[in-house]
Amino acid sequence: MANENLESKRWGIAIAAVVMQLCLGTVYAWSVFKKPLMGVHGWGETQTQLTFMIFMFMVGTSAAFGGTLVDKKGPRFVATIGAILFGIATILSGLADQVASLPLLYLSYGIIGGLGNGFCYVTPIATLIRWFPDKRGLVTGLAVMGFGLGAFFMGKIAPAMINAYAGGLTESGVALTFYIWGVIFLVLCVGAAQLFKNPPAGWLPAGFTPSATTVSAADSYTFDEAIKTPQWWMLWGMLFLNVSAGLGLISQLSPLAQDYYKPLVSDPNILNDPEALKKTLAVAGGTVVSISAIFNGLGRLFWARVSDIKAIGRRGVFGFMFASQAVIYILVATGVISQYYIFMIAACYLLACYGGGFATMPAFAADNFGPGYIGKVYGFMLTAWACAGIVGPLAFAQFKDQSLYIAAALLIIGFVLVLAFRRREHHKKA
Repeated sequence: MANENLESKRWGIAIAAVVMQLCLGTVYAWSVFKKPLMGVHGWGETQTQLTFMIFMFMVGTSAAFGGTLVDKKGPRFVATIGAILFGIATILSGLADQVASLPLLYLSYGIIGGLGNGFCYVTPIATLIRWFPDKRGLVTGLAVMGFGLGAFFMGKIAPAMINAYAGGLTESGVALTFYIWGVIFLVLCVGAAQLFKNPPAGWLPAGFTPSATTVSAADSYTFDEAIKTPQWWMLWGMLFLNVSAGLGLISQLSPLAQDYYKPLVSDPNILNDPEALKKTLAVAGGTVVSISAIFNGLGRLFWARVSDIKAIGRRGVFGFMFASQAVIYILVATGVISQYYIFMIAACYLLACYGGGFATMPAFAADNFGPGYIGKVYGFMLTAWACAGIVGPLAFAQFKDQSLYIAAALLIIGFVLVLAFRRREHHKKA
C-alpha cells in the first residue's frame, strides 16, 4: 500500500513539474515582445536583444546554484523561491515598459527573471530523476516538454494582448500584458512548488531493478569527482553547442518568419497601410513562434523517449540531432529553403532537436554519474546554457548574414564530440 501511495505521489509531482515548466517556457516567446518595445521606445536591436541574453545567462548560472540548493535544502524550498522571483520579475518588466527604462528591463526580466527561472527549471528535473529511475528519459522529457510548449501559449496569446492593450497603460501594450502574466505565474508556479519532495532514501519503484550499465545512487559521483572526468566536459560541450544554435534561432525567429512572409502579402489595403502591414507580419511571426514551440515541447518528449531505447541510447540521439540540424541550417542559409511555410517546417524540426537536447541530457548525465548528487552535477552542467545564452543570440544579432552558417558549424563540432564520447568505466564505492 505504501508503495502504491508513493507511485501516485511521483506522478502528481510530474504533473506539477509540467505546470511549472509551462510557465517558465513562456520566455521563449521573447521575440514577440521585441518589436513593440523597439518601435515605441526607439531601442536598438542589440540593446533589446541583450535582455534575452542576460536572462539566458542568468538561467544557466542560477540553475547551477539552484541544483546545489536542491541537494542541501530540498526541492520545495528552492522551487518556491524561484517561483516568487519569476512572478515578481515579470510584473517589474511591465513597469520597465511603462517608465521606458531599459536598465530596469535588464534588471527585472534579465537578472531577477533569469534567477527565478533557473531555480525553478532545475528543481523538478533533479527531483523527477530520483523518483523515476525506471523511466529516466521519459519523465525528464515530459517535464521539460512543458518548457518548450510554454512559448506556444505566449506566442499565440501575447500578440493579441499587446495589440488589444496598445494605447492603454503604454503605447506598446506590453506593460499590461506582463502585469497579467506575472500574477498568473505567481499563482501557478508557487502552487506547483508545494508538491515537490524527494523520495525516501533507497526507494525504488515496485519490480524495478537498476541496469548494470548505469551508475546507482550508492555509487554516484560527487560534483568534485564528476568534473574531473572528460565525460562531464564533453556532455557540457554537447549541451552548449546544441543550445547555442537553438537559442540563436529562437531569439530571431519572429523577425525571420516575418521576412519570409512579407512577399506573400498581396492585399493592397495592407501593403499601403504601415500599421496593418505591421500587425499582419506580427501575426505571421507569432504563428511560427507558437507552432514551432509545440515541436520544441514534443521534441523533448520524443527524443528523450527514443533515448531510453537501448539500441539507440542517449549518444545515438545526440549524434542524429547534431547531424540533421547542421544540414537544415545549411539548406536555409544557402536559400534552398526560402519559402515561409517550408521555413516553418524547418523551424519546427530545429526546435524539436533543440528541446530534445535539454530533455535527453539530464538522463545522459545521470546514466554516467548517478542520481545521488544530480542536482549539483547537472545543475552546473547548465552553465553551458548560460554561455550559450550569450553566444547564440549575439551571433544571430551581430552576424545576421553568416549566423546560419555559424549555427551549422557549431552543430558539426557537436557531432564530432558525440563520435569521440565513450562511457566511463565506473568504480564501485566502498
